[in-house]
Amino acid sequence: MILEALNYAATWPLTAPSHRPFIRYSVNLWSRAGRCAADWREHEENSKAAILAAMAKLRQRRTAVVLGSGLLRDVPIIALSRAFDTVVLVDLVHLASVRMWLASKGLKNVRLIERDLSGYDALAAGGEPDPLGFLRQVPYLDFVVSANLLSQIGIGAKKRLEREMEGRMPADALPRLIRAHLDGLAGLPAPTCLLTDIAYELIDRTGHLHERIDLLHGVAVPPHGAEWDWPVVPLGEENRNYRIVHKVIAA
Repeated sequence: MILEALNYAATWPLTAPSHRPFIRYSVNLWSRAGRCAADWREHEENSKAAILAAMAKLRQRRTAVVLGSGLLRDVPIIALSRAFDTVVLVDLVHLASVRMWLASKGLKNVRLIERDLSGYDALAAGGEPDPLGFLRQVPYLDFVVSANLLSQIGIGAKKRLEREMEGRMPADALPRLIRAHLDGLAGLPAPTCLLTDIAYELIDRTGHLHERIDLLHGVAVPPHGAEWDWPVVPLGEENRNYRIVHKVIAA
């Protein structure tokens, strides 16, 4: 708990006030990733391999943007930094531990941007969400990665909806936000790589499936070239009788 507290305290002054409520989630994820490193390794390597495979097809490598860069455990950031003139990492929170790691590696062409990528506020204001519209203003954009972010948009929006006054948000808010992200990627003038978990499964120690949740909220799963399981919560992490597995795709 001491390391978590230190990471939280160090991240606080580096984070915009409006994004500080999300620091705790990022620190908790960082802590779990350390505990579950062995179980998460295959997912992280699959994610990196998908990004590198997409990168290998590029004709130009000037600016790359990673949406939902998070802990960088599933992003081949060193390879991206070496391949591109500039790499931009976009997320709600960039933990102090991640900032220190980047500095230790001397990745001077990596830029950090704090941004809410959900589109929630635009939808709440009665507008049409265009959460990736800002990318159309990025000069020399040659590659965009959505790194295990899409399902988190739905999860985060669902939590916010639970606190909203009834009627403030449209009934189809969750699928609209999911589609806005997918449409935003599809409309970019640069190649993209989408990594996302599409389903949540609760499984007991005998392998029996007790619950399955669609993390895309009814939006069609995009055509994809790879799919794998991510044991997000292994047996014993939260409960000795159950584990949580996410289905992940690369498109």
